[in-house]
Amino acid sequence: QVQVVESGGGLVQPGGSLRLSCVASGSIFSLYSMGWYRQAPGKQRELVARISRGGNSNYADAVKGRFTISRDNVKNTVYLQMNSLKPEDTAVYYCNVNVDTQIYWGQGTQVTVSS
Repeated sequence: QVQVVESGGGLVQPGGSLRLSCVASGSIFSLYSMGWYRQAPGKQRELVARISRGGNSNYADAVKGRFTISRDNVKNTVYLQMNSLKPEDTAVYYCNVNVDTQIYWGQGTQVTVSS
C-alpha cells in the first residue's frame, strides 16, 4: 500500500508565496514521475507541473516563471514553490505519483489567493 500526503496549503495574499510538499510512503520499489495538479471550483483538474525521477520538469503555461517543482528522491518527496500568486491560482492542489507504474493521488490541499 502507498500513501500520498500533501501539506503546505493555506490563504495568501496576491503576490505572495507558498510551498507545497508531498510525501509518498509505504510499499515503494521505484518512484517514477511526481507531479502537481489543481482543481478550481467548477473546473476540471489540470496539470500544474510534473518532474521525472531524473529531474526533467514541465509546467502549465499559466504557471511558468512563477512556480518551481523539485523533488528529493531520498525522502520520496516532491515540492512546489509558488511565487507571485494570483487569485486565479486558487484551487485544491493534488499530488500525483507514479509508484511501480501505478498512479496514486493525495487527498489535496487548499490554496486560496485573496486579499
